[in-house]
Amino acid sequence: MADYKWSFANVGGVTRVRIQSAEDIRHLGELDKKMWTVLSCPTTGLEISSDSLSLMDIDGDGKLRLKEVVATAEWLCSVLKDANSLFEQKDEIALDNIADEAIKAVAEKLAKDGKVALADVQAAIDAVTIEEQPIPAAPLEADVIAAYKEKQAEYAAYFEQEKLQKLGLALIPEDAPKPGMTEKKFLEMGKQISDWEAAKAAAETANADALTAAKAEYMPLRKLLLIHRDFYRLLRNFVTLEDFYDRDDATVASFEAGTLIIDQRACKLCIRVHDLAKHDAQAPLSGMYLIYCNCVNQKTGKTAQIVAAMTQGEVSNLSIGKNAVFYDNDGLDYDATVTKIIENPISIRQAFWTPYRKFANWIEEKINKSAAEKDAKAFGDMTAKADAAADPNAEKPQAFDIAKFAGIFAAIGMALGMIGAALVSVAEGMSGFKWWQYLIVFVCILLVISGPSMIMAYLKLRRRNLAPVLNANGWAVNADAIVSVIFGRTLTEQVAFPIVKLPKVKKGMATWKKWLIAICSILVGLAIVCGILHLCGFCWHCLCFH
Repeated sequence: MADYKWSFANVGGVTRVRIQSAEDIRHLGELDKKMWTVLSCPTTGLEISSDSLSLMDIDGDGKLRLKEVVATAEWLCSVLKDANSLFEQKDEIALDNIADEAIKAVAEKLAKDGKVALADVQAAIDAVTIEEQPIPAAPLEADVIAAYKEKQAEYAAYFEQEKLQKLGLALIPEDAPKPGMTEKKFLEMGKQISDWEAAKAAAETANADALTAAKAEYMPLRKLLLIHRDFYRLLRNFVTLEDFYDRDDATVASFEAGTLIIDQRACKLCIRVHDLAKHDAQAPLSGMYLIYCNCVNQKTGKTAQIVAAMTQGEVSNLSIGKNAVFYDNDGLDYDATVTKIIENPISIRQAFWTPYRKFANWIEEKINKSAAEKDAKAFGDMTAKADAAADPNAEKPQAFDIAKFAGIFAAIGMALGMIGAALVSVAEGMSGFKWWQYLIVFVCILLVISGPSMIMAYLKLRRRNLAPVLNANGWAVNADAIVSVIFGRTLTEQVAFPIVKLPKVKKGMATWKKWLIAICSILVGLAIVCGILHLCGFCWHCLCFH
C-alpha cells in the first residue's frame, strides 16, 4: 500500500476503510485490495440506477469490478475540479466545478443559475431531431408481402422439384398443390421484396446512426451527472457497506429490495433472488433465519423472488405456503407466498423454549398417531365382529386368558414400584434442603434441558453473516458482514400494541385454583425429572452423578 494515510472505523463489527474526502477518492487505486469489503457486484437488480452502473462497467460484462470502480474514480477526479461534490449525491453540478472543457461547453448551453441538471440534459437529448432519410415505399401491399413470405419456402421447393422432374430425377405427385404464378413471376416478386427490405434497413440504420451522432455531444455530460449522483453511494456499498449498517439513515443498501410484512412483523432486510440453486448452496452458511417468497403484483403483473431475514420474535406460525405482503422501495405492493424456510436461531430466548416446544410437538404427534391407530383398530374390530356375526362358521374369538398377561402385569408393577421408590428416595434426599437449594435444583434442571440449545444458539448468533447470501446473488464479498443480535433487532420490527382495558367478562375458574393446578403440574414434572436423575445415579447431597 502507498504512503497515503487512510482513516478506519468499526463498521458492523469489522474494521473498514472510511471514504470521507475527495483525496480518499483520488487515492482509491492505492488502497490495498484486501481492504475492500466487496470485490465485484452485478450491475442489475440493485437499488442503484442500472444506467449509472452500466456506464462504470467498462468491459460491459454485467459485473462491476474493483478495477472499474478505481477507473471511474480517476475519471471523476479528472473531469471535476472538486470531487467533494460527490458526497452530496446530487444529479446537478455547478459549471465552475467542471474541469473538462468539452463537457463544460455543452453544460453551458443547458445551465440554469450556474448549474446543469440531469433532467435538463435528458430533455435536450429527447428533443434532438435529424433530417431523416426517407424510407422507401413498399413495392406491394403489406398483406401480399406477408402471404409471399409465408409461401416462399413452399413455392421455392416446388419449382426446384419441377426442374428435377424435367430432368427425370424426380416426380411431383398429381395432388401436390401448385403455385398460382410462374417461376419467373415468383423470382421477380422475391427480388422486389428483398431489394426493398435492404433499402429500408439501410435507411433505418443511417437514421439511427445520425440520431446517435446528434445526441453524442450530450452523452459525456449525461454520464458525468449520473455517476456524480450515484458514485459515493456505490462506494458506501462497495468499500464499507455503510449504507447497510447505518439504519438511522433513510437510504437503504443497494441490495435491499423492500419490506416483507408477515406474522405481525416487518422484515426490513429483503434481497432479490436471482439464482435459487446458488442460494441453496450458499445461504444456509449465513446462520440466519431466512424466508423465501414468490411475489406477484396482480395489477401490473410484476413478479419478484425475494429472501427475507427474520431476526426477532417467534417462528411457530411461520410455514411454507403462508401468505404475506411485500412492499418494494417504490411502495409497490406484491402478494407474497412463502416457498422455502432456512431455519436458524433467532434469539437465545427462543432457543430456551425450543426443547419444550419440540417435546410438546412430539407428544402431540404421538397422541395423534395413537388416536389414529386406536380409531383404525376400533373400526377394524367392529367390522370383524360384524363379519363374524354374519358368518356362523367363523372362528370364535378366544376368551381372555389372564395367565398369558401375568408377566406383563408383573413388569408393570415392578416399574411402578421402582418409580415409587425413586420418588421416595428423592423426597428423602431433598427433605433437608433449604429454600434456596430448591431454587438451585430447579435452575439446574432447566439448564440441563435448555442449556445445550441456548449454547448452540449463542454460537450461531455470533456468527450470523450476510456475506453468503450476497455471494449467492453474484457478489464477491471480501469481508464478513456480521449481523449481531443487537443490530439484528433493527432489521425486523415487531408489532407494538398500546395497553387497553379489557372488558369485564364472567369469571371462570378461581385464580387460586389455577395457581394450584399450575403448581401441582410443576411439582409432578419435577418429581418425574428427579426420579429419572436418581435412576441415573445422581446424588442430591453432593449434587453430582456417581
